[in-house]
Amino acid sequence: ARNLGAGQTGRARDFATSALMFSLVFSAAITLGIALGSGGMLGLLGAQGEAKRLAQLFIWTLTPGYILLSGAVCCSFILRGLGDAKRAMYITLSAAIITALVDPLFIFGFGWGIQGAAAANVLGYVVSFGIAIHGVSRVHNFINPMRLAGLRRDLPAIWAIAFPAILTQLATPFANAYITREVSPFGDEAVAASAIIGRLIPVAFGMIFSLSGSVGPIIGQNFGARKFDRVRQTLKDGLIFSAAYTAVTSLLLFIFRHEIAEAFRASGRTVDIVVFFCTFIAVSWAFAGAQFVANAAFNNLGRPNLSTGFNWAKATAGTIPFAMVGAQVSGPEGVLAGTAIGSVIFGIASVFAAFRIVDGISSTSSNRSTS
Repeated sequence: ARNLGAGQTGRARDFATSALMFSLVFSAAITLGIALGSGGMLGLLGAQGEAKRLAQLFIWTLTPGYILLSGAVCCSFILRGLGDAKRAMYITLSAAIITALVDPLFIFGFGWGIQGAAAANVLGYVVSFGIAIHGVSRVHNFINPMRLAGLRRDLPAIWAIAFPAILTQLATPFANAYITREVSPFGDEAVAASAIIGRLIPVAFGMIFSLSGSVGPIIGQNFGARKFDRVRQTLKDGLIFSAAYTAVTSLLLFIFRHEIAEAFRASGRTVDIVVFFCTFIAVSWAFAGAQFVANAAFNNLGRPNLSTGFNWAKATAGTIPFAMVGAQVSGPEGVLAGTAIGSVIFGIASVFAAFRIVDGISSTSSNRSTS
């Protein structure tokens, strides 16, 4: 995006090609590691017996599809950088639509059970990658022939952003794993509630998750063009959107809180915890969205280490002590409330840092122009 903003289309195409190669190769290595180490990782999370066997079967079936998913996501970001947000949306929607259509067929029609759910996801990834590579290579002609020499040339610049970004993304699953471990002593109903909330969040706040990918290319292009007023305005617009969307979504979750619990066939304490989340915790996602916007700014303004730092600070200092105290004070509900407080703190801090960076870069650029 920065190269496009600076008018260097050829180098932008080079980076797009190298980034796609990097995504496919790196994800293949990670996928192999996950498949081979799944047993140990599930054991660390407390899985055992039949639950562990089924989870491992699910992982072995699903993980090969992650290579295609990685390529599809990379192409999606390339398209956003090119300003083709609509076709980037098709990549994500296609995977969701295919999965939703074939899930019941594979699970119930073919009797494949949990393995059918994994296979449905893989099929969705195959279709998504096909649409993605067609959009980038055929529609926009923005992929060069893939050569290792090109990857070696561009790898240092890509890795300077990719490595902090990878560490950044690992922070959230780490925090989720810790929360699961903190909730598990309260019994199966608490764990079931945590799983329901984990499924509910991507559906309810999917727009918030997309903020980072949406505003990032805009920030990058304007940064490349040295239009810092637009960078600042993009930050503000992202925060306003996050707040407005969360307000509406949280209200809907509150209104339909009991119906949501019933839709998952929850009972007992599971209902109480899900209703508590919909009533009091959902609104805190405005601050998570604010941090997503700030992370996009960090990554596109040449400060990816800050994105890593804030995410891991939130996943550790903003999660572990708050969850521990919350569990002691009010059980599973306390865990949710504690982690929400941590999210608020680090969401505000990251946004403050993002605006400081924009102001600093803008001042430095103005001084150089004056000189």
